[in-house]
Amino acid sequence: MKRLLMGLALSFWLAAPVALADVLALKEDHPKTYVVKRGDTLWSISSIFLEDPWLWPELWHYNQQLDDPHLIYPGDILYLIWVDGKPRLVKSIATKTIENRDVKLSPQMRIADLQQAIPAISLDVIGPFLSNSRVVDLDTLERAPYVLSGREGHIVTGAGDTLYARGEFGDDAVFGIFRRSQIFKDPETGEMLGIQARDIGTGKRVSLEKDIATLQINRSNEEIRRGDRLLPQEDRALKPRFEPKAPDSEIEGEIIAVEGGVSQVGSMDVVILNRGERNGLKSGDVMSIYQRGELVRDDIAEEIVRVPDIEAGVLMVFRSYDKVAYAVVLSATQALRVGDKVRNPG
Repeated sequence: MKRLLMGLALSFWLAAPVALADVLALKEDHPKTYVVKRGDTLWSISSIFLEDPWLWPELWHYNQQLDDPHLIYPGDILYLIWVDGKPRLVKSIATKTIENRDVKLSPQMRIADLQQAIPAISLDVIGPFLSNSRVVDLDTLERAPYVLSGREGHIVTGAGDTLYARGEFGDDAVFGIFRRSQIFKDPETGEMLGIQARDIGTGKRVSLEKDIATLQINRSNEEIRRGDRLLPQEDRALKPRFEPKAPDSEIEGEIIAVEGGVSQVGSMDVVILNRGERNGLKSGDVMSIYQRGELVRDDIAEEIVRVPDIEAGVLMVFRSYDKVAYAVVLSATQALRVGDKVRNPG
């Protein structure tokens, strides 16, 4: 059944937004109105109006009494107005275009399918990481059951096949199949932050004799090999919608890896940070990216000095573990790389 939302549409004009210390800076060429299109996000719309799109919650004039006040739909007409000397985006509630038809809306109530609402951030890039990606500690990975072989001793198996695995399975029936990948270490302290367990597939246990289980493979991204590890399916609450914001506390960190093993990083690439939940980093937190200032020689003082770091982009955390976090680069003014610094925006 589709999720439905019922709310007072007129209240978009009445509620005051949460006050932020940052001053909204509008772009010089910003429009006065905007018609929402399919494929838009709150971030992309805010970037049309604001110099700093991460301040988008301050721009939207919303009703704080609703569970999810930032619901904007294709066909909505947005107007830029001023309230108490501050710019606000509000939407017309007179009509709405649905499948090329103008439909009158009630001024008291709106019923809309949440599936059609535009998101704050597109999930196209980060979707696979939300459902399958995992970072674990070394002990967890080494204690996990492992693949012995496929049926009839096959070295590799795939979806629809049967495989045998050995280890302690507990009461779990469904397992994710993972392969050890990158090791994450803090570049400053050398601390082991975790190991990336790369998703290979999923299987359901159909029998268990002593410590050897038979599993039916129902999904595989690539060939499953001997030695791949089995981890119980996570009971993970996925967030289909993100609300980018600054972290609640001051956080400084570093990009320690790039998904895909590339050396150059650009917009919509996924990176891994050496900060996580223990540092207060949460899903939706936005951080500025800084390229480390170069070392130059001061001929007069006869010494080597490092010039200031250069702001080079913005990223948003979408999955935070204890010691590391996955983030997507929302914008980049120049090529980024592993070792670039991250800290609170503004």
